[in-house]
Amino acid sequence: MAVEQTLSIIKPDGVQKNLIGEIISRFEKAGLEVIAARMMHLTIEEAQGFYAVHKERPFYGDLVSYMTSGPVMVQVLSGDGAISKNREIMGATNPADAAAGTIRADFADSIEENIVHGSDASETAAVEIDFFFGDGVCPRTR
Repeated sequence: MAVEQTLSIIKPDGVQKNLIGEIISRFEKAGLEVIAARMMHLTIEEAQGFYAVHKERPFYGDLVSYMTSGPVMVQVLSGDGAISKNREIMGATNPADAAAGTIRADFADSIEENIVHGSDASETAAVEIDFFFGDGVCPRTR
């Protein structure tokens, strides 16, 4: 597999539940490395910009409200097959459909508040990483 980078966000409900360490630990145990991280409280404009692809969807307003309701932990994960590995660890968007042992199955309360976000493709990952880390990431040297 090729080494990839993917964006990962621990959403406001994950931060509120003090799951940052637990979630990052799951990624690291699966062989992914954190090469950039930032805790931030998204502004309405930032959330609208990030989720612009969903602007015409009926859940867009609720999504923006949710993502601005508290701080998030934004990170870039790197590793072999990072995009698919991250998505496997997260589980299905709807926690009711998520496999046992995934982040969403273990911690998410609903499809609306589902703890984490992960890029769905390499093109998306590049755009999303640039959105939050246009100033660059820190590759591991050891």
